[in-house]
Amino acid sequence: MAARPTGKFPAAQRVKKRAEYVALQALAQRVTTPRFTLLIAARPDDGAARLGVTVSRKIGNAVARNRMKRLLREAFRATRELWPAGIDVAIIAKRPPARSGLEDVVTELHGASRSITRRCREAERRPLPPGAP
Repeated sequence: MAARPTGKFPAAQRVKKRAEYVALQALAQRVTTPRFTLLIAARPDDGAARLGVTVSRKIGNAVARNRMKRLLREAFRATRELWPAGIDVAIIAKRPPARSGLEDVVTELHGASRSITRRCREAERRPLPPGAP
């Protein structure tokens, strides 16, 4: 089954503000894969899962970084079953892709699905405080 692009990525499904990233980083559960670190935290509301992406310059030039961001956003949409409602996820790219495509990123996330599920449950036990962004 090939992963296919699944449409738009609305603002309601994105972690956008620095304060949101800081709060997420402070209370997050971590999942590490060969190429990514995932920070998972629960929000007090039950809205759709939200994604934040961080790709540093060590990944490559602007073209490579933007491509990685597009791949991660699409992989998040393609693996919607991994992310329960009320969860914020920040994905940090750790190493440059070796010609990775959408299939590779989706496979890596599915490979970590047990850890992701466990960390989501742990995060739901201690959500971000209501006043947090």
